[in-house]
Amino acid sequence: MATPVLDKAEAEAQAASPYITVTFRVRRFNPEVSGEAVWEDFQLEIDPKERVLDGLHKIKWELDGTLTFRRSCAHGICGSDAMRINGKNRLACKTLIKDINPEKPITVEPIKGLTVLKDLVVDMEPFFQAYRDVMPFLITKETNEPTRERLQSAEDRERFDDTTKCILCAACTSSCPVFWNDGQYFGPAAIVNAHRFIFDSRDEAGEQRLEILNDKDGVWRCRTTFNCTDACPRGIEVTKAIAEVKRALITRRF
Repeated sequence: MATPVLDKAEAEAQAASPYITVTFRVRRFNPEVSGEAVWEDFQLEIDPKERVLDGLHKIKWELDGTLTFRRSCAHGICGSDAMRINGKNRLACKTLIKDINPEKPITVEPIKGLTVLKDLVVDMEPFFQAYRDVMPFLITKETNEPTRERLQSAEDRERFDDTTKCILCAACTSSCPVFWNDGQYFGPAAIVNAHRFIFDSRDEAGEQRLEILNDKDGVWRCRTTFNCTDACPRGIEVTKAIAEVKRALITRRF
């Protein structure tokens, strides 16, 4: 029998294929099956220009429908798909496979410091409770609805512009060693969102927020390791914001 030979067109098509074989090593946890987490490998044929989120979708849709993770907008805005990828906190929707050495297994696991509910899904309630505790909304002494726009100069707006970028993904908070060891710490994200209003010239509750963060579990727990700044997918200077809140507590100037 003659050996089948690819025609030239087929050979060129295969040579030009963008797909590579990648191993996803995912940390799995299902409390209904076992109290212990295990690592599971999945082999994928995927374009390296795709995102880690695309790889997780491929696993769920084609290989194992029980894989559980959060995602929503898939464009780096909702912050719901924060996870540890190759040991670093990242958004799966913003991490390209080609940028994380696909020649080796790509490890994917839940963010640290929060209780794992299943696979890559963690209990975000402690994180959001800290966020709510710093009163992340504009507070004024006016009792009635304003009759005109609250004006603000470009310079005043610039003062807190950086901390308006937070998408509450918890990447910064769950990268913090203090938060890992003590879940009572407010954490970087809560402090960043307090900063956003403390330094807003239209707000009148800065003193209240400073007192909240002056607690033993507040801003003074920060050890300035810069993990939070490195982890932020939005490029917020988190450590700088925390330092500014500390300075405001000492000087009462903001």
